Amino acid sequence: MTTKLLLHALATLVGGTVFLWLVLFLLAGTFNYWQAWVLVPVFVVTTSVYELYFSIKDPALVARRKQAGPAAEQSTLQKIVATLAFAGFAAYFVLAALDHRFGWSQVPPLVSGIGDALVVVSYVMYYFVSRENSYIGASIRVEQGQKVISTGPYALVRHPKYDGDFVLVIGIALALGSWWALALVAITLLVLVIRILDEERVLARDLPGYAEYEQKVRYRLVPRLW
Repeated sequence: MTTKLLLHALATLVGGTVFLWLVLFLLAGTFNYWQAWVLVPVFVVTTSVYELYFSIKDPALVARRKQAGPAAEQSTLQKIVATLAFAGFAAYFVLAALDHRFGWSQVPPLVSGIGDALVVVSYVMYYFVSRENSYIGASIRVEQGQKVISTGPYALVRHPKYDGDFVLVIGIALALGSWWALALVAITLLVLVIRILDEERVLARDLPGYAEYEQKVRYRLVPRLW
């Protein structure tokens, strides 16, 4: 099993790196795009390390995380939200590459380096969230045997995984050197808010103890703000 997981992780690492580089360089119209040379390995390696670790430690979590996308959602609203989320995530890469091609904005190298660091930080956040809660699926549903988690990052906010998502997209935009891609964060935040409000409706209805947890932990994403 370990050998199979390692081979799968290696294939994901190589395949993901090559694919993203091809997309970015084709859209940028040049290989002279150092931000892409740096960001892609950082993003793919951190993703692969996360998936490999939890494939060994918690394979059920990884299996649930792979049930993603509009088809995996149960409500029409969440199918729309999932479609917007996937399209929006791809848009960060597309817009950043086009920005580089046409020179719409200039991001200082230091800021791009901070963006790469934020990508790593986002996966550190995912690690702590996933270690605490094995039921963080990529679709909104309550699994058999699922319980309310109120420890670790869940003692601070109700949806810490989405905080990681927010840090990730900010990191990608900055790492790829595009202020225009960073502007997409406002749209991402709106989509997250819609998703969270609907998700909480489902959890309060279907997950015993969640309504009480909402009273205990008052904030969804940012302590003392929302």
